[in-house]
Amino acid sequence: MFYYIFQYLDKLDVPGAGLFNFISFRAALAVITSLIISVVYGKKIILFLQKKQIGETVRDLGLEGQYQKQGTPTMGGLMIIASIVIPTLLFAKLHNIYVILMLITTIWLGVIGFLDDYIKVFKKKKEGLQGKFKIVGQVGLGLIVGLTIIFTDSIVIRENPNLESSEMIQIHQDEKNNSNEITVQNDHKSTKTTIPFFKDNEFDYAKILWFLDGKYKWITYILFVLIVIFIVTAISNGANMTDGLDGLAAGTSSIIGSTLGIFAYVSGNIVFAEYLKIMYIPEIGELVIFASAFIGATIGFLWYNAFPAQVFMGDTGSLTLGGIIAVMAILVRKELIIPILCGIFIIENLTVMIQVGYFKYTKKKYGEGRRIFLMAPLHHHYQKKGIPEPKIVARFIIVGIILAVISVITLKVR
Repeated sequence: MFYYIFQYLDKLDVPGAGLFNFISFRAALAVITSLIISVVYGKKIILFLQKKQIGETVRDLGLEGQYQKQGTPTMGGLMIIASIVIPTLLFAKLHNIYVILMLITTIWLGVIGFLDDYIKVFKKKKEGLQGKFKIVGQVGLGLIVGLTIIFTDSIVIRENPNLESSEMIQIHQDEKNNSNEITVQNDHKSTKTTIPFFKDNEFDYAKILWFLDGKYKWITYILFVLIVIFIVTAISNGANMTDGLDGLAAGTSSIIGSTLGIFAYVSGNIVFAEYLKIMYIPEIGELVIFASAFIGATIGFLWYNAFPAQVFMGDTGSLTLGGIIAVMAILVRKELIIPILCGIFIIENLTVMIQVGYFKYTKKKYGEGRRIFLMAPLHHHYQKKGIPEPKIVARFIIVGIILAVISVITLKVR
């Protein structure tokens, strides 16, 4: 909103109006605004949740200190969503297709998570929204994202950008928009992505269907959409599983969001893209504004969610965070780095799947279910071993930082 207002004022030569053309300036404003909303107004939201008696119902899991969390306000994900959406609406280019997709993702999964929490809290049904409806919602979002990437003309890439390329028609240096205003002939639609640790680090999903010899392109599109659906579903569920200790989901998400913000910046700046020899994605730099709001929202939420938590995000927050991370990774063409970057989410999800699968297998074979972990997800396993909750969270976040650093260096280590 402010971008368009100040763009008009800049044309009238109003002093200082040009600042809003700089992505770095708008990103800083997005972080500050997001922190203000989550920290200052977050307290009011918590008091409102307490007044409406929207509290957490604790199941008996045999964990130390779990009953101290009984009645703690939940659905705090509303704080996160507001802290993301409002700064984005204020400071981003709202006609940018990448920003539009991220706003749709935030609201879409926020609604699904809200319905789940609402059923748990007000309908007193511990299982919440039925799993099949969650899956339908996640699949629906994956369809929207995948089909938009395929059929929207403004979503293109440029491989091996070169400032000296003879294909360039016009160059207008414009750091203000984090992407030089350049008209070229080799921008094209593609199902290519980035594969880490390989010298030629661009991978086309069409290669999976090599036996078609480039024919039936629509089959490649179907495969791409299915991959998008899988990633959105897996990561949003992974974030949901991770949200079991105070500050764990918010802390790890802020680290991942920061890393994706870096990817968006370098992929949307032709100078950095050329230096790093990565594909240049026109207009993707605008996602830095969204990523900044995301970082501010998760850090601001930690103010109240750190141990001992004054509020829980609920599925309203965890499903939304996971979905945002998945879609942002897909848009910046870094979804194949997710196993590294989102390692915490994936491990948490895998431990549940392994535990359930092994229990069912041993029950069928031996007549008695056996377990690999003391409890799943993994953070509960460590709780059962007697490790204090704050120490578990701190160590998981340290691992998350290490994974984020490894993810960033994949830009050059090939």
